[in-house]
Amino acid sequence: MAIPAALERLLTAPGPSGQETHAAAAWRDEAGAFGDVSSDVLGSSWVRVPGTGGGPLLAIVGHIDEIALVVTHAGDDGLIAVRQLGGFDPHVLLGQRVELATAAGPVAGVVGARKQKRRRSEERKPLEFDDLYLDIGARNGEEARSVVRAGDAALVAGAPVELRNGRIASRALDNRIGCYVALEVARRVAAEGGAPGEVAGLAVVQEEVGDFAGARTAAYILEPAVAIAVDVTHATDVRGGDPEDEGDHRLGGGPALMRGPSLHPRIFDLLYETAEAEGIPCTVEVSRGHTNTDADAVYLSRMGVATGLVSVPLRYMHTPVETVDLGDIEAAIRLLVAFAHRLDPGLSLAR
Repeated sequence: MAIPAALERLLTAPGPSGQETHAAAAWRDEAGAFGDVSSDVLGSSWVRVPGTGGGPLLAIVGHIDEIALVVTHAGDDGLIAVRQLGGFDPHVLLGQRVELATAAGPVAGVVGARKQKRRRSEERKPLEFDDLYLDIGARNGEEARSVVRAGDAALVAGAPVELRNGRIASRALDNRIGCYVALEVARRVAAEGGAPGEVAGLAVVQEEVGDFAGARTAAYILEPAVAIAVDVTHATDVRGGDPEDEGDHRLGGGPALMRGPSLHPRIFDLLYETAEAEGIPCTVEVSRGHTNTDADAVYLSRMGVATGLVSVPLRYMHTPVETVDLGDIEAAIRLLVAFAHRLDPGLSLAR
C-alpha cells in the first residue's frame, strides 16, 4: 500500500511548533481544491463543507505542528547548542542528520554529543539535552553565527519509508495523521454532496508545546456543536507494551475511541455504534482525566463543546521512526465520514 500523496506531502513539509508555515501551506493547498479555506492569526487552518439538513456543525481537529530542536546558542568552536521543542528523548537524536530552517533557507547538520570521560569500569551516563549539539561544518563561531541564529528550528532529516504490510515509518506522523484525516473527511463529505450539518476540517498549531493554543482559538472562532480531535496513541503491540494500563491497541486493529471525564458520552457511543454498523474495527482507550490532546482545549471552548477523541495506534512515538498502519488511518477516515452523516438536527447532547 503506497503512502497517499497528500499524506506524503504533509509528512515532508517542515512544521515545528510555532513555525508551522510550510506544513500549513501544504494543508491549505490540498484543502483549497474542494472547499473554502480560512486561517487565524496563530496559523491554524480550516476548510468548511456546507451542510444539507440543518444538523450540528462538526469540527474534525488535527494538529499540524511537530516536535523539533531549537537553537539556543552558537559557540566559538562553531558547534550549536540546542534544546527540545516538544517531547524529544535526547537518546534518539544522537547521530541523526538534521535540517535547520534558517532565514537563508535549509541548512544541513548532524547531531553530536559531548564526550564522556570515564574509567573502564564506569557506566555511561544518560544523555541530557545540554550534552547534545549540532555540527553544520562551521570552522568557528563567527561562521556558525552568520548562518544560524537563536530560535531557528531543526528537524530530523529523512523521507517517509514504506514498510511491509501497508505500514510506514516517518517523523511527524504525530500528528500529520490527524490533519490528513481531517482533510480527507472533509474532502469525502464534500464529494458526497455534504452531510446533514456543516463539516469543518482543521489543522491547528502549537499542540506539542502543551497549551493547545491553535485548537483553543480555532474552536472559539468556529463554535462547533460537536468536535472530534484526531491524534495518535501508543500502540501496545510492542515489547514492553502494557495493555492493562494503556489498552490493547495494535497496528492494524483500527482506531482507538477514548472514554473519559472530558469526553462526551453520547459522542463516544455514537462513534462506537457507527464503527459497529460500518464494520470498522476499533478499540477503546480510557482517560482518567485530561487526554493530553487538543480535545482538552476544545471541550471547554465557550460554553462547552460535545467532544470525542479518535486516535490512530502509533509505534515509537516522538522519534524519527514513528510507525503506523495505513489501514488504521483509512479506517479512521471512513468512521468519521459515516459519523458525520449521523449528526441529524434532532441529535440530543443533553447530559
